[in-house]
Amino acid sequence: MKKYYFPVVSSLLLLFSFVAFSDNLITDIDQPSNSDPKFIVHGLFMFAWFGTFAAQTYFILRKKFNTHMKWGRIGFILAIGVFVSTLYVFIAVYKGWGSMEPFVRANRLLMLSFATFILLAYVYRRNAVKHKRFVFWAIALPIEPIMGRVSDILQVENWVLFYILVWHILMASFFVYDWQTLKRIHPISWIGLAWFYVAWAISLYT
Repeated sequence: MKKYYFPVVSSLLLLFSFVAFSDNLITDIDQPSNSDPKFIVHGLFMFAWFGTFAAQTYFILRKKFNTHMKWGRIGFILAIGVFVSTLYVFIAVYKGWGSMEPFVRANRLLMLSFATFILLAYVYRRNAVKHKRFVFWAIALPIEPIMGRVSDILQVENWVLFYILVWHILMASFFVYDWQTLKRIHPISWIGLAWFYVAWAISLYT
């Protein structure tokens, strides 16, 4: 099963993103955000990024390593676009830290880890053990907007519990993957988990 872990996770996250924004794409295409350039650009970068991430896992599964490396450069550029467009949305929509709900504050902090982990993934691109773990935590931590939209579409009443379950199932699955592949939990995984809790503590109590 460990062989298929990343293809399965990447496919599920891509599916989640399509479900999350299905109103923009299918059911409510006339909504204001669909004509707002900052949201259009951000959305295009996000879908391209998740699609590239999913494709990359299948390249590895098929042992197409040269293709994986070529698309990795494209993915890195897309990741920069995701971060910059997200940062612009934050600046344009929210006027200061105090105006944000705690989950928005957490998402802003976790987007910083996205940028940091993606940069480290690129730096350590020739070290498969570190590279894949940096990529995982870069993606797993800032998925709150996707979960928020999915919980709305599915009409989940207790969205806090939904967030907790999805995040911790995802992170627990990676700890299991760590153990299956390394017989230990990699330090990068501990760092990713610790930063998750630190970011939420800062967001809730400041």
